[in-house]
Amino acid sequence: MNRSSGRSGGANLPSLRHHNASLVLDLLRAAGERGISRLELAERTGLTPQAVSKITTRLRAEGLAAEAGRLASTGGKPRTVLRLVPDAGYAVGLHLDRDGTTAVLVDLAGTPVATRTTPLDLGAPAAEVVGAAARAVQTVRADAPGTEDHRVFGVGAALPGPLDHTDGVLHRVTGFPQWDGYPLREALAERTGLPVVVDKDTNAAALGLALRAPDGSDFAYLHLGTGLGAGLVLGGGVHRGARTGAGEFGHQTLQLDGPPCGCGGRGCVEALCLAAVARGDLAEAARVLGTAAANLVGLLDIGRLVLGGRTVAADQDVYVDGVRAVVEERARREGTGPAVPVTVAPGGDRPVVEGAAHLVLAPLFGRAGETPAGPGGLPAPPY
Repeated sequence: MNRSSGRSGGANLPSLRHHNASLVLDLLRAAGERGISRLELAERTGLTPQAVSKITTRLRAEGLAAEAGRLASTGGKPRTVLRLVPDAGYAVGLHLDRDGTTAVLVDLAGTPVATRTTPLDLGAPAAEVVGAAARAVQTVRADAPGTEDHRVFGVGAALPGPLDHTDGVLHRVTGFPQWDGYPLREALAERTGLPVVVDKDTNAAALGLALRAPDGSDFAYLHLGTGLGAGLVLGGGVHRGARTGAGEFGHQTLQLDGPPCGCGGRGCVEALCLAAVARGDLAEAARVLGTAAANLVGLLDIGRLVLGGRTVAADQDVYVDGVRAVVEERARREGTGPAVPVTVAPGGDRPVVEGAAHLVLAPLFGRAGETPAGPGGLPAPPY
């Protein structure tokens, strides 16, 4: 391993040109405005200085990298420092929730430059929903003057599952079974004229949070909004499972023969939790969420829990305290050591829409395993 993030280093083979360039571009992104020298890029990637020089020359020619000054000399020639050019390109993140859609335009550094939220009925005919989503993409791009002439790499669309992340096809979205088999990626790409990636809202949020985590630790993102789900980050990457269906956290059964759930089952965590929220019993909602979270911790031995979603954001302390109490009590009872930390993701639903944009950006920075390639998927990086 050549990098502190735990990702493998580069290889000096022509066939890995894009891979090596992505490693360099990712380090430029991480360095921010202060930049990073070619020598440090070589040390951090394991590439030769000559290979790094060729890569950075290409990145500069594409407008993705630029000089950020020079380091003070320590006896030799002053080193040129390079940085990422954030406005060299953009990505659109799209959160299609059950009752609204939020679109965000972010630059290459992942910084939002425009955001727009509008009402949406996910139960409307597919053509109406896709049309509304396409208009949201067009509108958020228009909301950012000065970006019109810059490349938009694609659209990341995040919405409730279950769905097929690889093929961009929806399954029986909880509460909206009419979507089963609908090719959302293909339809949205046709309407927007841009490459599209489709994923569950919780996976998108988990991806965005994972890219910001410095230690690469395992965690579960638990999203409570109009529904309840989880995004799992295991081994440094989003865990989607063999059929890209992992994380249907809200549909584990907690109460046999309990109240009906939108998924068709009974006594699901989601049904119990949302029912408690609806009647104003937030302490009970937090206790139910904590019970399910403790089950997840026991099953996967994950390092931390991150809570998010508009319902959590409205009463953060209630949910953090309630979930933490159940998790800590389980840890004491089982003698497994200190309970895992319970925190809140900032910004309510914002991690979902910003994470959706990262579905597009991740491959540019060497996170190729995060996003499917293929028909309708993302194009090759420009470098």
